[in-house]
Amino acid sequence: MLKKPDSPIRKYLRPLLQSKKGESTPMIPALRRNKPMSDDEVREHLFDEKARIAARGRVRQFVFGSLDGLLVPLGVVSGVAGGTGNIHAVIVAGLAEAFAGALSMGAGEYLSGKAETQVQQYEIAREGREIVRNPEVERREIIALFQREGLPLESARTVARLITTSPEAWLKTMSEKELGLSVDAPTDQWLDSLYMGVSYLVASAVPLLPYFFLPLRDAFIVSLVATLVALLIIGYVKGTLAHMNILRSALEVAVVGTISGLGGYFLGNVVPLLFGK
Repeated sequence: MLKKPDSPIRKYLRPLLQSKKGESTPMIPALRRNKPMSDDEVREHLFDEKARIAARGRVRQFVFGSLDGLLVPLGVVSGVAGGTGNIHAVIVAGLAEAFAGALSMGAGEYLSGKAETQVQQYEIAREGREIVRNPEVERREIIALFQREGLPLESARTVARLITTSPEAWLKTMSEKELGLSVDAPTDQWLDSLYMGVSYLVASAVPLLPYFFLPLRDAFIVSLVATLVALLIIGYVKGTLAHMNILRSALEVAVVGTISGLGGYFLGNVVPLLFGK
C-alpha cells in the first residue's frame, strides 16, 4: 500500500476535519452563501480569486524593498554619523546608497526573476517531452500522485484517465503536482523590479531626511525613531496580510531594524578606533 507522507496542506484542512461528532463541517467563510452560485458566478469568482492572489504577490516586492530601504540606509547614515561627525558626509553617503541600492535591488529582482522563470519553463517543457515519449509511465505517476493526496486506487485511476484525455490538463497537472511549478506563472519581471526599486528608494528617505533639516545629534535620534515607526507600520501590514499576530509581527520587524541601526552606529564608532582614527 502506498504510504502517504505528511502533507503541508493538512494544516489548512485541519479546522475543517476536526469538527466534533454530530456537527456539520464548517464552511469556508468566503464561500458561505444563502443560495447556490450559478456557473457564471463560479467562473467570475474563480478569476477574481486568481487576480486577487496575483495582486497580493506584489506585496513581497513592497515589503522586501521597503525593509531593505529602511535598514541598509539606516546602517549607512548611522555608521557615517558616528564615524565622521560630519553631516554633509552623512547626506552624501545616504543619497549615494539610496540610489545605488534602489538600482541594485531592482536589477537583482529583474535578473533573478527572469532566470527563475527560464528554469521553470525549461522544466515544464521537459515534462511535456516526457509525456510524449513515455505516456504510460506518466499516467502511472498521476495515479501515484493522487493516491498520495488521499484518493483510493480506483478513484485515482479514474481521475488520471480523465486528465490524460486533455494534453493541456495533463501537462498542467504534472507540472503543478510533480514539479511544484505553475504553467501560469507571471513573466512580467520588469514590473516586479519596478515595485522593488521604488519601494527601496521611497523607504530610504525615512532615515535620511532628518539629516537635511536637523543638527547631527538630533537628526540621528529622529532618524532612528522615524525608522522604528516605519518598521512597525511594515510589520503591521505584513501581519495583516498574513493574518498573523499583529503585535508579534510589528515587534519582530522593529527589533530587527533597531539592531541593524544600532549595529551600524556602533561599527561607525569602533572601526575608526581600531585603525587609530
